[in-house]
Amino acid sequence: MEFKTNNSDPQDIGAYISALSNAAALAGKTNAYVVWGVSDDTHDVVGTAFRPSLKKKGNEDLENWLQRVLDPQVHFRFFETTYDGKSVVVLEIPRAAHRPVQFNGVEYVRVGSCRQKLKDHPQIERELWRIFDATPFEDLSAAERVTETDVLSLLDYTGYFDLLRISPPTSQQAVLSRLAGDRLIESDQAGRWRITNLGAVLFAKNIDDFRTLSRKAVRVVIYKGNDRLDTVHEHVVRKGYAVGFEGLIEYLNAILPRNEVIEKALRRDEPMYPEQAIRELVANALIHQDFSVTGAGPMIEVFRDRVEITNPGRPLMSTDRFLDTPPQSRNEALASLMRRIGICEERGSGVDKVVYQTERFRLPAPSFETCDNATRAVLFAYKPLREMNRADRVRACYLHACLRYVARDAMTNSSLRERFGIEEHNSSTASRIIRETLEDGLIKPYDPSQGRKYARYLPWWA
Repeated sequence: MEFKTNNSDPQDIGAYISALSNAAALAGKTNAYVVWGVSDDTHDVVGTAFRPSLKKKGNEDLENWLQRVLDPQVHFRFFETTYDGKSVVVLEIPRAAHRPVQFNGVEYVRVGSCRQKLKDHPQIERELWRIFDATPFEDLSAAERVTETDVLSLLDYTGYFDLLRISPPTSQQAVLSRLAGDRLIESDQAGRWRITNLGAVLFAKNIDDFRTLSRKAVRVVIYKGNDRLDTVHEHVVRKGYAVGFEGLIEYLNAILPRNEVIEKALRRDEPMYPEQAIRELVANALIHQDFSVTGAGPMIEVFRDRVEITNPGRPLMSTDRFLDTPPQSRNEALASLMRRIGICEERGSGVDKVVYQTERFRLPAPSFETCDNATRAVLFAYKPLREMNRADRVRACYLHACLRYVARDAMTNSSLRERFGIEEHNSSTASRIIRETLEDGLIKPYDPSQGRKYARYLPWWA
């Protein structure tokens, strides 16, 4: 905590935010504070002329300017109040979470009562990085000093017990004890409770109640055409991921287009996109996102010809190897709890199921992409083979070879014809697609000396 009277220099404030945010992480505290209007020597309330809501840096509001020059962004808050008729301003600064906070490219830290550059104290810098490595996102605080009643009003504890398929305890203390056992809450030294990020992000009744997590709510955006020029509707899921997941999937099933199929004079509707593929990709986006990326959350965009599911953070593996690589998660506690309640698996078979379902529905193969600091999965609406371009055909052939390989088999002309629905007398069409994929280096012959008629193929990495 720092005490000031009227020092309102923006450069000083930015440096103090960096120093105190990093110092809070070192001290194991959730927040640090700067208080204007209190004497640093005597701690007497003397008042201040500082008004952060009116302060500017150049032509820019102080708060906007500070957010722009801090990296990563820090969700600080100014509070202006009075005490005994004297003005007091409190600046609340959250602790650094994943890496040191910089101001104008410089990392600061508080050493004793002095503000110093972090690079001048290598031992402290090493200790700070050890803390970041040892403290996962799930264990950080979403809310502190919360009463028992507030815990039960902020978290959907009935949904927690329903998802685990167990009867809720009859006493409030037993409910809190069970939530604490799963690290959703933790008692503090003052006899109150701390709600962890794990508890809030999975079981919040309204994620907006947790200021640092509000941007992590899932957004669904529906567009009129194939671009982002004309938005039809936007929907934000305010519930935590676990308690809001089934409602989100039901909403997507309701808005996604359907195909009318006529069989023996009977009409029935079928979804254009396999529900299992949607479930797997949405669950992956929630679980594998990088929570250190501020100002962004999972987003589902529905276009006329595709669905794009994007999550913050680059993947931990190459997108070419999503289908075969053993599972890796940067949010292990979150993934484990989501597995226990049946929303996801930790066996690494999610992408296999997505590719299998798109083949079963004869859809273009899904695309897995990285863009800036995000990962995106794309499901495409049905189009006949004759309308697919080379990239569509090659991607489908490669993923088909991957799917066959993880099933301990190899791709053949026959299996690829079945994947695309190609008649046997048009086997030359499948041969052309195989040739294109070979040219792009994405598959290779199972046996270089094999004859063309019974040739088998593997992914390039096999």
